[in-house]
Amino acid sequence: MASTSTSLIPLRGHGRKASFSSSPAKTALKKALRFSFSSRSSVVICVKSSSGAVKYNEVVVDEEMDKIRRLQNGSDVRGVALEGEKGRTVDLTPPAVEAIAESFGEWIIKALQKERGRPVEDVTVSLGKDPRISGASLSVAVFAGLARAGCLTFDLGLATTPACFMSTLLPPFAYDASIMMTASHLPYTRNGLKFFTKKGGLTSPEVEEICDKAAHKYANRLTKVSTMLNSPPKKVDFMRAYAKHLRDIIKERVNHPIHYDTPLKGFQIIVNAGNGSGGFFTWDVLDQLGADTFGSLHLNPDGMFPNHIPNPEDKTAMALTRAAVLENTADLGIVFDTDVDRSGVVDNNGNPINGDKLIALMSAVVLKEHPGTTIVTDARTSMELTRFITDRGGHHCLYRVGYRNVIDKGVHLNQDGVETHLMMETSGHGALKENYFLDDGAYMVVKIIIEMVRMRLEGSDEGIGSLIKDLEEPLESIELRMNIISEPKYAKARGREVIEAFRSYIEEGQLKGWALDACGDCWVSEGCLVDSNDSPAAIDAHMYRAKVSNEKNEEIGWVHIRQSIHNPNIAINMQSSVPGGCQLMTKVFRDKFLMVSGMGKTLDFSQVDKYARLGKMG
Repeated sequence: MASTSTSLIPLRGHGRKASFSSSPAKTALKKALRFSFSSRSSVVICVKSSSGAVKYNEVVVDEEMDKIRRLQNGSDVRGVALEGEKGRTVDLTPPAVEAIAESFGEWIIKALQKERGRPVEDVTVSLGKDPRISGASLSVAVFAGLARAGCLTFDLGLATTPACFMSTLLPPFAYDASIMMTASHLPYTRNGLKFFTKKGGLTSPEVEEICDKAAHKYANRLTKVSTMLNSPPKKVDFMRAYAKHLRDIIKERVNHPIHYDTPLKGFQIIVNAGNGSGGFFTWDVLDQLGADTFGSLHLNPDGMFPNHIPNPEDKTAMALTRAAVLENTADLGIVFDTDVDRSGVVDNNGNPINGDKLIALMSAVVLKEHPGTTIVTDARTSMELTRFITDRGGHHCLYRVGYRNVIDKGVHLNQDGVETHLMMETSGHGALKENYFLDDGAYMVVKIIIEMVRMRLEGSDEGIGSLIKDLEEPLESIELRMNIISEPKYAKARGREVIEAFRSYIEEGQLKGWALDACGDCWVSEGCLVDSNDSPAAIDAHMYRAKVSNEKNEEIGWVHIRQSIHNPNIAINMQSSVPGGCQLMTKVFRDKFLMVSGMGKTLDFSQVDKYARLGKMG
């Protein structure tokens, strides 16, 4: 009989005691190690025979699996990759990433086999990353996981999220799938994964399936990240091809009558890449097309993001870009987020254009090309934006918060025969039907630049901001947060109870003058905000919007309440067209709903209370 040696590997943070299949094994282990079993620990016995073979008596514990499941962030994966955040521990570890990448590889292979009706070989997957300093070690884990699954891997190096998707389509690359490693605008300590096939980004339910498979792998695996790969990743320069793709679009659509190859000659354009992945747009797109990019900011990749958060919604990013545009009398300023799936712009007068203004600008461009088209946005956009779109002959469909929800709604409307060319969320995520329904910040800017050049060729000396000069801004706008008082595992259920109670109060008429808002243009579908065809993930992110009227039945604003997908809190967005309207609606929400319904007992609504009393946040 082969001799054996026994070792013990503790797995911390479990919620069960360990159990063993054989009493002798348990007795021997206790005698040898005098180990005290804690109610918060579990163990895995590793038995090594003289032949070198390792067998595991695995104890799969829910909490270990939940570590992976909690990394799901809607249709992405995100977590803490580096120490340095107060109150947060590192959870996006190389072993976790390897398990997720392996599960994604297996998922892709299975999907392709089902699609083709036969076994598949040589499935190809590319990986790109933003400049975060955790990218190198986590990339090794991704490649190891994909190799475990049997995929061939290709390293794009520093890349953008839209480029990763395009690597599945543009020849000669045309990979079967792609992963982008990024945490968007979040701090340098964070990182994450975004997944693509040739059909686009994965949905939340698909990512949930992958994370669930990865959770089982992670809980059962006792090895470190694989260091031996059957086929090392092949490095490819895809960004050069992607930049040429963008340049060709600008040249072909501008079709400049004098200098076709340099249609941006005579334009000065400032780019603020925020030390993310967007610098390529300056060097490989704008400069190559003849633009003057002097004065551009933070183009060199730096994963510590030393200057400001790479985010078009960040006030510092916008202020610095605005100053650069005015100082250089530039024609346009561009602000990219880290992975360039979002962007914002500054016009030649230094006016920041993001949020509703950016949606309005893109709507004006798209409606010129596609009169009467439908434009889908999230439900936080203003009543003024709806008027802006409808005044130009378009239709406005208000939908659930979450860029994936908004894009998917546009896809479904097109499938139902409703022409929908633009889907855009107030955060800056925007997708166009003509661009594979991909949220691509660089492509959005390309559309704006093309329109800017066309305006000049038509004899206009006005900047791009003139297209939205008649967009009115809401008189008042506010966002408040209520933290859910509960253990983390019960927070989602508690939040759902609050949201549904809010809906019931309105439907039962307990909030006088409040009515559930279906859609800015209800002909599109029966109640876009509450769609029976929603995915389970969309339904799980409970949210409702209510129109609020005064005693004279005059509409004074709206209230949108939603449960955060990522954090244990509830967000309340309000807009009003009358002075003091947001404070008035907040008082009604506090006094007539929170206090009467009893829902306030499960919430920290101090922010709501303060605004109701003082009419200000600070």
